[in-house]
Amino acid sequence: MAYLKIKEFSKEEFFPSLEFTIKWLLIAAVIGLLAGSASAVFLVSLHWVTEYREANIWIIALLPLGGLLIGWTYHQYGQNVVKGNNQLLEEFYNPQQTIPLRMAPLVLFGTLVTHLFGGSAGREGTAVQMGGAIADQFTKWFKLKKEDRRILITIGVAAGFASVFGTPLAGAVFALEWLVIGRIRYEAILPAFIGAFVAHYACAELWQVHHTQYEIPILPNLNLINLLWIIPAGICFGLGGRLFAKATHFWSEIFKKYIKYPPLRPVVGGVLVALLVFVMGTTKYIGLGVPTIVEAFSEDLPWYDFLAKIGMTSLTLGAGFKGGEVTPLFYTGATLGNALAFLIPLPVALLAGMGFVGVFSGATNTPLACTLMGIELFGAESGIFIGIACVTAYIFSGHSGIYNSQIIGSPKSKLRMGQKGNKIGD
Repeated sequence: MAYLKIKEFSKEEFFPSLEFTIKWLLIAAVIGLLAGSASAVFLVSLHWVTEYREANIWIIALLPLGGLLIGWTYHQYGQNVVKGNNQLLEEFYNPQQTIPLRMAPLVLFGTLVTHLFGGSAGREGTAVQMGGAIADQFTKWFKLKKEDRRILITIGVAAGFASVFGTPLAGAVFALEWLVIGRIRYEAILPAFIGAFVAHYACAELWQVHHTQYEIPILPNLNLINLLWIIPAGICFGLGGRLFAKATHFWSEIFKKYIKYPPLRPVVGGVLVALLVFVMGTTKYIGLGVPTIVEAFSEDLPWYDFLAKIGMTSLTLGAGFKGGEVTPLFYTGATLGNALAFLIPLPVALLAGMGFVGVFSGATNTPLACTLMGIELFGAESGIFIGIACVTAYIFSGHSGIYNSQIIGSPKSKLRMGQKGNKIGD
């Protein structure tokens, strides 16, 4: 009897699991290597264009020209990939056709042009789209099934995210968590982790492209009073993420409503952003904004920095420029946390760190990935503070988010139970 059970287990569970592991170990490793290398090229190029822009401020006056170049290029060659991250989500939910490989060079080109001429954007969207496009090509090469294609897209997202931020744990969980609000797709958990770690290794170790280091030097005592102070901070971070998402969608709708010819939208947006930069007399609200993020952990900053960054980024992306939202979300959260230090008796670095990932959590509906990101970036000692902030922000951001195509798998409150399965924009 025992022999028969062992034989049955081996046939029905052990060997299929072994076959699954070997298959996806090989595929995920190759995708991770390719996506990590693509992120390395992207990060080095992004650093170069940022340095050039800051040394030649006059180039910001040409932002409308850069917008025309991006708009015309996508109008001519990229209409079937213009949805970006939302297209990856839609192909996951309802697989129709392989994502064109041209998504990768187009988004790379668009993002570099955006940053070169002074747009306010991030980098996550670029890396995720490159990773997703590269991964989905395996569908054609190996003639994989629909379910396998979903795993491929998940690997690509995990690899792109992990390599561009240097956070393999967060990258893997983000790819599993962002697909459906309130749910995690466990069938791809092993391939996602493999792809994320290989991509991170390829970018950081193989190509020696390193990431910004952040530090929370002082942590308060882990007592009830200090934990309770996290709640109002987390609520603010959730509302900040919601405001960011709503502002981006608002500008996108305005440009689509009043400018029917798509290539002209980033031209008009470029004029507005360039004028704002010269009127304000500073470039701290364009580009990635990493120097300001670093300052938020140790220096007093103007309380309105987070609002200015939301305004500039939502206008830039809403007009049709390319890039990502996540680094501007880091900026928004870190500077918002810095501002809250005047009201909440917690260390400024801790509030900046909680905001860094908390606003991201609220805007993307990925509290677990953001908690892991906080631990990877700031250390495990801050984990309980980071975790509570991310979960609170997730709850209070509502069902809105920066990804219109996300669907609700498990509502955040009983009031939304009857709307289960809807898109967040419904």
